[in-house]
Amino acid sequence: MQVSTPHKLIRGAKYTWRLPEIDEHAALLTAAQYNVCAPIMHTLFARGLTTREMIDSFLFTSLEKDVAHPSLLKDADKAIDRLLYAIEHKEKILIFGDYDVDGITSSALMMQCLLPLGANINFFLPNRVIDGYGLSEKIVQRAAESGYKLIITVDNGTTAFGPVKKANQLGVDIIITDHHQPQSELPSAFAIINPHQPGCQYPFKYFAGVGVTFKFVSLLYERKGLPLPSKAYELLLLGTVADVVPLLGENRFWVRHGLNLINAHQSLAFRALKNNSKLTSSKISSLDIGFSITPQINALGRLEDPRQGVKFLIGSDEQEVNHVGSILLELNERRKDIERGVLAGIVAEIESGKINIAQERVIIAASTHWPPGVIGLVASRLVGMYGRPAILLHIGSDGIAKGSCRSIHEFSILAGLHHCAHLLDKFGGHAHAAGLSLKVDRIPELKAQLEAYAAQTLVPEDLVQKLALDARIPLTEVNQKLMSDLEYLQPFGAQNPQPNFYVSQVSLVSGPQLLKDAHVKCSVFADGVIKPLIFFNRPELAETLYNRGSEPFDVAVQVTENSWNGRTNIELLGLDIAL
Repeated sequence: MQVSTPHKLIRGAKYTWRLPEIDEHAALLTAAQYNVCAPIMHTLFARGLTTREMIDSFLFTSLEKDVAHPSLLKDADKAIDRLLYAIEHKEKILIFGDYDVDGITSSALMMQCLLPLGANINFFLPNRVIDGYGLSEKIVQRAAESGYKLIITVDNGTTAFGPVKKANQLGVDIIITDHHQPQSELPSAFAIINPHQPGCQYPFKYFAGVGVTFKFVSLLYERKGLPLPSKAYELLLLGTVADVVPLLGENRFWVRHGLNLINAHQSLAFRALKNNSKLTSSKISSLDIGFSITPQINALGRLEDPRQGVKFLIGSDEQEVNHVGSILLELNERRKDIERGVLAGIVAEIESGKINIAQERVIIAASTHWPPGVIGLVASRLVGMYGRPAILLHIGSDGIAKGSCRSIHEFSILAGLHHCAHLLDKFGGHAHAAGLSLKVDRIPELKAQLEAYAAQTLVPEDLVQKLALDARIPLTEVNQKLMSDLEYLQPFGAQNPQPNFYVSQVSLVSGPQLLKDAHVKCSVFADGVIKPLIFFNRPELAETLYNRGSEPFDVAVQVTENSWNGRTNIELLGLDIAL
């Protein structure tokens, strides 16, 4: 949901708060009609949902309303005809995926759905370091030599011009299923299924790669007159949440459906991931998937043989699944340590002035030492910390720098890369997340040209760190009714974030306590109510709050439930304060 209402600006300690100015009277009347508490309806109004039709459409998803027929995808029927021919004639079929969660779940989904139909099928996931991203001519050559007649890409292929040309020369048909933005031309593949391509009539455009794969196998199973395996919905859930696509429209419907299924029954792989993450809540949410479950699957791309990732997700041998799950736990903990080290090094460069964010609109840094598998995660952290686009590059021994880009809402990094395309060997992605490769000696020129482009595109206000608030809330309304009504807004994720509330004029009751030199815990009082409040990774607030004494202040929060030892408490998760 895009915020489209006017806002009042409040200067917080770290962020500029954007407090929506809505029709309070209309929001209260509508809240009464729906029997939800005022802050929830204020949130819907703040996000531009102000009519009954819009609110109903968002709150009440349905198969009939939200899900279009897969045959509306351009080339889908043509691709299914070719696949059915390959299955019937026992042609060798290769699924070519990617090493991230979206690519791994897409590959697993294809295998899960095609094996029961008797397909002569295998799959290949590129190694992040050795093979890089996307289909290559080398892979096509090897596939042809091994007798494959059909290659189906998942979560990649829209820009694979050379590999597709090579396949055509070798008599191998390629079906591309992808969700990345196409360039001005498309490869000459047998079929391309991508809702973003020109001429595609499918009404919903914002699938992850696994979403496009899901629509493809849905049409296949419909043509065969069979129900999809239930595992398909779990894989769709994981890939969709992990790829941070908008949780609106059809994505919202399928994620809700998947959550209902995994909360009723969990596969061996999901159970292993849940045990690793030590989740205490009895009900898995989309936030649990995004923050605790799928980061572990990302570690699959760092295994020496990424094929283990697909085998893990669709495995039926409990001992083998648990074994890989234990490896994932270890790899994910190691990844966190590496990520912290890379981030600390870049922050040190910023604090020393080597990277001058007072003058530079885009953070660009490169190193031979950073593992390629973590730089995208660190780039995301930098965007959150400094409110500007970030590009991190791993320099290989061949003199080629390969990197990950992340960006702010106000700046399309993909458009920026198009502006610098003459400097790049390869690039692709989305407005706010992309990848690229270029020769090392071109990095300074890339930095200069991106800076110039950003100077034309961005205004100073775009680079101010912002915190979008959804509604004011008195402490008296932080109760079980609020927690119950929040469920209507689930699942939370991209373009439907967990609501941020604004509590005014609270006073300290106890604390502040500094925990592990990083987190600040205290209790606050207002309107006759006391609530616990904790700020994660905001140690600088300890001194600020201590000096505040009993003087009231405003606080931006999220409201959460914390389960411990069989008890559930409603708590405030602090985001920022305003004095």
